Amino acid sequence: MDYRLILGDYTYSSWSLRGWLLLERFGLPFAIRRISFLDGPVAEQVAEIAPSRTVPSLVTEDGAVIWDSLAIAEELASRHPEAGHWPADPAARAAARSMAAEMHSSFAALRDQCPMNLQSAYTGFEPSDRTRADLARIETLWSFARDRYGAAGPWLFGAYTAADAVFAPVAARIAGYGLAVGETAQAYVTAHLADPAFRRWRAMGIAHGEHLPWYERDYPKTGWPGPAPHPALAVASGTPENATCPYSGDPVTHLMEIDGRIFGFCNAYCRDKTVADPTAWPAFTALL
Repeated sequence: MDYRLILGDYTYSSWSLRGWLLLERFGLPFAIRRISFLDGPVAEQVAEIAPSRTVPSLVTEDGAVIWDSLAIAEELASRHPEAGHWPADPAARAAARSMAAEMHSSFAALRDQCPMNLQSAYTGFEPSDRTRADLARIETLWSFARDRYGAAGPWLFGAYTAADAVFAPVAARIAGYGLAVGETAQAYVTAHLADPAFRRWRAMGIAHGEHLPWYERDYPKTGWPGPAPHPALAVASGTPENATCPYSGDPVTHLMEIDGRIFGFCNAYCRDKTVADPTAWPAFTALL
């Protein structure tokens, strides 16, 4: 039996992104139940797994409910020590846990002034002094980890760990608001934007297309600073090269075109998330 992960919106929910990465990035099997912030209080939408009242929430194979991202990281690390959620070296592991915990409890100014929005990037944004102080502390942490433990790069402790999953939305904020950081921090942000798992998450948000105006900011917009997706588009007709959906194995009903070739999917969502970033999806890339 797989884990069951309850998530909020892909575009805006930074904590949901963290929870998803803690499973997706470490190869653990899970099913998703997505809730919409437009459908009322989260606590009401997850009432069947009380006392949880937040997203992400994880339901384990044995029925345990975990409703905190850092707790999810620790529980998964306990249940799957081979997955590598934390560094094997004790000193590095202690540093990674400390950094993840500080992210979990700190940087309120950055979070408040720069809500995550993976469908928008802004120019002309000026961070407050408190946000600048948050960024300075974040750079200190990242440089410490990279200098002492992450020489192999591009991640904080060499290999990708739960600390990287926790900081992924911070990287998205720095990129999306054009925040000025040093060379080491910028390279780390670039690594997150190029990470196929991060790109898949962003593509799913584009496919869902949910718009939550309270997360938007009134600054001039610019293009997304991550890698440009390979061009593709949804089409209404054509002869697909595949008879079954690369994700579900179900019969093809919806089509897309890429490089003059037609491929099919079992529903509009499977098609649209692929159109958003075709080469981020290993199952689809195998067809190419």
